Amino acid sequence: MKTFLQIVAGLGAALVLLALLSCAKPSAPVTVQQKTEEEAKEESNMPNKIQITIDGTTLPIVLVKNAATEALVSALQEAPITYTASDYGGFEKVGALGRSLPATDSHITTEAGDVILYSGNQLVLFYGSNSWSYTRIGKMEYGSMDALKSFLKAGEGDIRVTLSL
Repeated sequence: MKTFLQIVAGLGAALVLLALLSCAKPSAPVTVQQKTEEEAKEESNMPNKIQITIDGTTLPIVLVKNAATEALVSALQEAPITYTASDYGGFEKVGALGRSLPATDSHITTEAGDVILYSGNQLVLFYGSNSWSYTRIGKMEYGSMDALKSFLKAGEGDIRVTLSL
């Protein structure tokens, strides 16, 4: 049979353990978000390419997957987007889209052919390179550097750009 002191000591240890457990931070509940059938279907239907047309010549743009490209494709499902782009810095054509897309900017170094979102509402078409904080949209599929510069009319002033599916 336990003595009174053994019982009190056992109760004391249990109280200490209970006090320690009550001070511990509760862990956040783990939730698993499942995509609805409709969201999964929309995602699988998102094309991996869009088209860019300048002066009747069209090239494909291979898209990266992010919120900006999803919003762009969604807008293009309603209608093509046409905007004016101008030379800037001797390495890019830039123009306002007339709408904002969700930006997830990070510091990147661009390459010729890159299609980049700048300031959430401007699309930049690179025929050179630059390092800045941008959101990547995709890359134009082009042959040679000369073909890309000719397509973008690099250094020749403003161009009308049409994006479509």
